[in-house]
Amino acid sequence: MPLDGLVISAVVHELKEKILYGKIEKIYQPEIDEINLHIRCLGKSYRLLISASSHHPRIHLTATAKQNPPSPPMFCMLMRKHLQGGKILSVQQKEFERIIAIDVENYDELGSLSVKQLIVEIMGKHSNVVLVEKSQNKIIDSIKRISGDVNRYREILPGKIYIAPPGQDKVNPLLLNKDSFLSLFHRGTKGCPVQKALYTFLQGISPVTAREICYRAQIDEDLPMAYMTMGKYDALWDALTNLLQNVTSSNYIPNIIIGKSDRHVIDFSSIPLKHYEHLYDAMVADSISNILEDYYAQRDLHERLKQKSIDLRKFIVQTLDRLYKKMQKLLEELTASEKSEEYRIFGELLTANLHLIQKGNTEAEVINYYDEEGKTVKIPLDARLSPAQNAQRYFKKYAKAKTAVKEIKVQLEESENEIKYFENLLVYVENAADIQDLEDVRNELIEEGYLRKRKDKEEKIKRKSVPLSFISSDGFQILVGKNNKQNDALTCKIASKKDLWFHTKDIPGSHVVVISNQQSIPETTILEAAELAAFHSKGKLSGNVPVDYTEIKNVRKPSGAKPGMVIYDNHKTLYVTPRHDIAARLRQNKTESH
Repeated sequence: MPLDGLVISAVVHELKEKILYGKIEKIYQPEIDEINLHIRCLGKSYRLLISASSHHPRIHLTATAKQNPPSPPMFCMLMRKHLQGGKILSVQQKEFERIIAIDVENYDELGSLSVKQLIVEIMGKHSNVVLVEKSQNKIIDSIKRISGDVNRYREILPGKIYIAPPGQDKVNPLLLNKDSFLSLFHRGTKGCPVQKALYTFLQGISPVTAREICYRAQIDEDLPMAYMTMGKYDALWDALTNLLQNVTSSNYIPNIIIGKSDRHVIDFSSIPLKHYEHLYDAMVADSISNILEDYYAQRDLHERLKQKSIDLRKFIVQTLDRLYKKMQKLLEELTASEKSEEYRIFGELLTANLHLIQKGNTEAEVINYYDEEGKTVKIPLDARLSPAQNAQRYFKKYAKAKTAVKEIKVQLEESENEIKYFENLLVYVENAADIQDLEDVRNELIEEGYLRKRKDKEEKIKRKSVPLSFISSDGFQILVGKNNKQNDALTCKIASKKDLWFHTKDIPGSHVVVISNQQSIPETTILEAAELAAFHSKGKLSGNVPVDYTEIKNVRKPSGAKPGMVIYDNHKTLYVTPRHDIAARLRQNKTESH
């Protein structure tokens, strides 16, 4: 969801509670389109993030300290000149738009008090931060200058009169009564869907909020306005006013929407979004700023992980594609080579019938003594060779084919192991929780000789790579490897003989170990560990995933095997469907246990 009128109203409410009448102590500009204000209010320090980013424009309090450039940009210097040391007099949302105006009182160069207005426009790629001399409504400067060549309606340049973004003839929903609401919507295009009409006619209503209003009114969001009855209008009005009561009463319930399976952030809101309830989970916080910071941090991490993993994923997928083709070719060669038994029989039959075959013949038809019915078989001959030489030729072909079968089977086994290895790597890349997880996979590929070590790059300080740790409902520690190196360490070094080892059956995934501490492991813990194994595998979105488990003493790593590759016996198999919240729930157990 973009920061619509509802979210902006929640942000303004929080800023009024925390920084109103506060003093702006420091101002930084860590990004070309981002300002940070350090504010002291009622004995507490706050950091206000204001971003005019084209992709993620926003305004909220933040606990994150970014690195600042060695020399502050010109706009930052100007902000310091006019606002640093100033007192925040007001924080207002302009009508129900995505515009916030912050009034700051400060002494000017002549020692006189004056009020500057910092206007934050959250408008997607047109977002901006504008500093205005309030008494004259004159622009001092902006983080993005907009000339008349770009926008004839409003120039955002020093010395120009500030003009707010065009309102697009939208109406402030907070000022509507039922009659004006009906009049407004009756003027709409009859073919316009209800959802679109809501965000087209009303200020601050995003498509997601419009969908929520339709859902609460139990009206199909795609229903054309021409089919709206009076009863439906009543329901729509009731849903809208009910939703806006959160704003008028400042009853905000900030929440972040996350996927049930992958736990990725989907959306956020300042009110509960009921139309999401059956599709996603919602996590509530007491601060809209905390929600926004968490959402954008996770989105930023997800985007950076996606970007950083592109080349790694591409290499692994291309390698797998090559290995699959190699396997197919080897299987075809094996099928051809397995005809070696036919060559031996031809040689034997020719040897037994030398007296019946003449040199120069291109074919010999003889009784096949190996056939139960004693049928004849036609054997192709080389006319240049004698019957005995033809027999020897088939014996040589038999010997060569037999040797080839052995070699092909060795290559097939090697290719199969290599495919399993790279399929595991692909799972670890897809399950990477941070950049270091990706670097661990990359470093492993370098160590195994698949990738070259990158040159001309400073050696980064590596974080110690450790498995994921969970606590079962019974209080047992469960460890999960995030890559092959961790799997080896977990299975071959960390775990003890009586600990239980888990892995999805014939499915790429992580090694999972339950630390027994020489105790009997309950069924509940076994089931939870099996779920974790399924969740951290290629089968995480499947049902009835087979998971093998056995004691560590039954797990062995063959000599020369690739990282993460083991063999095991004396195992049992469970079939589980991993619950979407299993990892989060068992992590919570870990937190509570401390």
